[in-house]
Amino acid sequence: MVPSLDSLAELDAGVDLVCWSHLRWSFVFQRPQHLMQRWARSHRVFFVEEALDADPGAPAHLEVREVAAGVAGAGGGLFVVVPRLPPTVVDAARVLELRGLLSAFYLERGVVDPIAWFYSPMFLEVARELPARVVVYDCMDELAAFADAPREMQERERELLACADVVLTGGWSLYEAKRAQHPHVHALPSSVDVEHFAQARVAQLEPVDQALIPRPRLGFHGVVDERMDTALLDGIAHARPHWHIVVVGPVVKIDPASLPRRANIHWLGKKSYSELPAFLSGWDVALLPFALNEATRFISPTKTPEYMAGGCPVVSTPIADVVRPYGEAGLVRIASDVDGFVAAIEAAFDEDEVQRRQAHDAFLSRMSWDLTFAQAADLTARARRRRRARAVLPLRAPTEAGEGAPGEKPCTTF
Repeated sequence: MVPSLDSLAELDAGVDLVCWSHLRWSFVFQRPQHLMQRWARSHRVFFVEEALDADPGAPAHLEVREVAAGVAGAGGGLFVVVPRLPPTVVDAARVLELRGLLSAFYLERGVVDPIAWFYSPMFLEVARELPARVVVYDCMDELAAFADAPREMQERERELLACADVVLTGGWSLYEAKRAQHPHVHALPSSVDVEHFAQARVAQLEPVDQALIPRPRLGFHGVVDERMDTALLDGIAHARPHWHIVVVGPVVKIDPASLPRRANIHWLGKKSYSELPAFLSGWDVALLPFALNEATRFISPTKTPEYMAGGCPVVSTPIADVVRPYGEAGLVRIASDVDGFVAAIEAAFDEDEVQRRQAHDAFLSRMSWDLTFAQAADLTARARRRRRARAVLPLRAPTEAGEGAPGEKPCTTF
């Protein structure tokens, strides 16, 4: 699928996109990176990250670096924008400083009436006075449920939902949670770069830090935080000391000292997106060992189809967006505890590899980041047309009819 002709006309190359992201561009390559790279082929994309402290004595400023060029002849390009503020600038003064920096940046770069694309509602205080032709809330996680979430998160999300023209959700559980909160909510589950991860199906040069780890290997790649059931991993390692668990990914928001330490658990740290197929190629079973808690209630792990594309059998805890559709379709084994995981892993060892990969490939044939992007672009263009239709009215929270409902509180953002 490609964006419709109307969508392409609506979102011509002269329209910039400003992406407000709590996830840093260089952290872990996931949904924001996949979608923004595709927008940047024909649109200028400014990827605004959370502010960092400026060097001692340095004034407030923006660091801007180009990380991707547009397609030749089509304009575009992707620029990461990192605000740097003196640590003494806090609270309301911080918001005003950021808003001033970005207002000046819009003028300097000729950013006029861009698409405003939000991954976190916490940017709303800064963005609310800046122009936008259409507001997209790409809700990929229930951020308020995460550890150390700002206490204002839920209120900011209510404000963003009141002002957004369209809401996209990264999975079906999130869709079900948000669909009653906005008239234009669309489930747009994260996808997979099949070609990239399919490299794991052929022999790869073994990464140095994995090469000496004995087989069988059980692998996980992703962020290690409060969503991981580390006790489950510890229990599996204890139950089968000849199995080796390989964990690839950064440790955040939890104390590394709290991680289980056994001779057959290997914490290899953060790796680049380009390196992941080489690690995956050396795993016998891929794991989704997520805890069942508020932080995982609405997650839709992108690594599920990535593991499948890499040719690995997959075992997961009963995360809703893994059970449906992957577990129900027999594509992923589901287990809830140590005994269940051990039994599921042993069964996975004995699977018919050809049949498993055929089933995985049939499912993956309907998925791609290009398709997800095309759907997102089309929904963004439709939202723009709805906003134009009500442009003569005071800007209010959108309804199915495309205008503010009687008695509705006006939306003061954008």
